[in-house]
Amino acid sequence: MTPNAEFIRDRIRTVPDWPVPGVMFRDITPVLQDPRSFRVLIDLLVYRYMNKRLDLVAGIDARGFIVGSVLAYELNLGFVPVRKKGKLPYLTLEEEYQLEYGSAAVEMHTDAVTPGQRVILIDDLIATGGTMLAAMKLLQRLGANVVEATTIIDLPYLGGSAAVRATGTPLFSICTFDDAKAETKNTVARRQDAQEGTVSQPADTRKGGASDS
Repeated sequence: MTPNAEFIRDRIRTVPDWPVPGVMFRDITPVLQDPRSFRVLIDLLVYRYMNKRLDLVAGIDARGFIVGSVLAYELNLGFVPVRKKGKLPYLTLEEEYQLEYGSAAVEMHTDAVTPGQRVILIDDLIATGGTMLAAMKLLQRLGANVVEATTIIDLPYLGGSAAVRATGTPLFSICTFDDAKAETKNTVARRQDAQEGTVSQPADTRKGGASDS
């Protein structure tokens, strides 16, 4: 890990047992709040992508919008959102993905990209990878060339980064939290389902929420 990546990692706050017991939530808001760390974060990505002949930056709802839009501005590129279902007003294309206790979907406008455009896809974190993989499929269905997927944080023990790379799409993450004892894949899946609104509370085996990409 580079010194700048270590600098970013040190400023990510870990919140235990949020939003449910057993979850170690990785909070990037301290990175965004501090002007120096926010600049280091954006500069890391700018230097990585400035010579990649890109056309667009696509960001995943919702924290991918924050970093993705600033990165697009710095690279003099357009930005397109990958949103949760039902949030976009124009004609949309949808991609569904499975959760532990249901399913969810992401959408893009049908005119968000044109065939052949070179796009990077960004989110704050990759865990089990469902949202990231669905967003990649959406972009590819619209004809985009997904040059790379990128995140601030990778939780490799949950398998998402390996699943993305297995598709042949490169994945770049600034830093890694690789503590399999801290959080199980099942915990993350339950946490994800609750955030997507697919879990009926209060059953003991179905409580949770999750932030995955």
